[in-house]
Amino acid sequence: MSKVFSIDADAVLNETVTTGQGVPGVVAMVTDRNGNIYEGAAGKRRSDQPAAMTTDTSFAIFSTTKAITGTAALQLVEEGKLDLNAPAKNYAPDIGKLQVIEGFDAKGQPMLRAPKRDVTTRMLLLHTGGFGYDFFSETYLRLANEHGQPSVITSSKASIMTPLLFDPGSKWEYGTNIDWVGQVVEGITGKRLGEVFAERIFAPLGMESTTFEIDDKVRSKLAGMHARNADGTLTPMDFELPAKPEVHMGGHGLYSTVGDYMRFIRMWLNDGTGPHGRVLRPETVQMAEKNHLGDLKVTALPGVIKQLSNDAEFFPGQSKSWAFTFMVNDETAPTGRPAGALGWAGLANLFYWIDRQNGFGGYWATQILPFGDAASFTGYMRFETAFYESLRQRKAA
Repeated sequence: MSKVFSIDADAVLNETVTTGQGVPGVVAMVTDRNGNIYEGAAGKRRSDQPAAMTTDTSFAIFSTTKAITGTAALQLVEEGKLDLNAPAKNYAPDIGKLQVIEGFDAKGQPMLRAPKRDVTTRMLLLHTGGFGYDFFSETYLRLANEHGQPSVITSSKASIMTPLLFDPGSKWEYGTNIDWVGQVVEGITGKRLGEVFAERIFAPLGMESTTFEIDDKVRSKLAGMHARNADGTLTPMDFELPAKPEVHMGGHGLYSTVGDYMRFIRMWLNDGTGPHGRVLRPETVQMAEKNHLGDLKVTALPGVIKQLSNDAEFFPGQSKSWAFTFMVNDETAPTGRPAGALGWAGLANLFYWIDRQNGFGGYWATQILPFGDAASFTGYMRFETAFYESLRQRKAA
């Protein structure tokens, strides 16, 4: 990649940290199929401490965990151990206990009924299983406030034992579906999800800094969480996911470094191959990257708990679909990302894309709540746009 892009990217990172009420710190990288072609860091790990943000900083990566869980499920499909169209309760029996909520009665009690069909793992991978998040769903928020439904950040089994918001397979709604995929993977393998990842994904990819269980080694390089206040200022937060989680949450539970995640992105760019072995077959990758939602579409995310998420949407006004397990932009994005590329995000304003067509991917990491932070998201969009502008110039040269 050109020196011009590196200069432009460094400028984006530095300006995102220093301009106005920006971000405390950021790490961003771009990779091609062979290795990282840009690595950058700016600012501080935590606004009230002197430690600089560095490229080996650890982050709570939240929902960028999901694609790794999806990969573990696809491995089991390859081995004939997981039928995506079979009831998920065959592998994770507790999901069969859940009913559809149709609102609340006059006394405020949930009105529940049996679902019209079983939840399948295919539905879970596509976010059509019927599950939501309390920060995107008024119904789940009411269950939390009035009926003690635990938050998913408790990493507890109770936090995913929620009613279904609709009959499985009938619509797209972003939620705890991939946590249930993790339960399916555990049910089939008989191992905890972190063990499965370590053996089957992290080892062949050389990912040595990714874990569900935070310890002092991770803490020593950890970026601090920050809350964006109503006046735009930032307050550092003492936030950690449970160090010994009851459930390894396949939807959001990992800590990682940007460098480690780039290894995962490269595997997807390289048709499933890592430096130390194959993770997925090429035909599985080619199948997985396609839109599997049919006529359903990805919709905007309404920020129901304002401390956790703003109203958020990638590329408003453009059609978005869902693959196993990424968003697919159906049209060329304003950044230059081509139609058919993959990507997603994490709650604390982490964002990535995987462009298999051109052979590039990138990741942008901050630790700020709520999701959809203007400074971080704008910085990320500028970063991705600068990359595609440099790519366009290189092709034109």
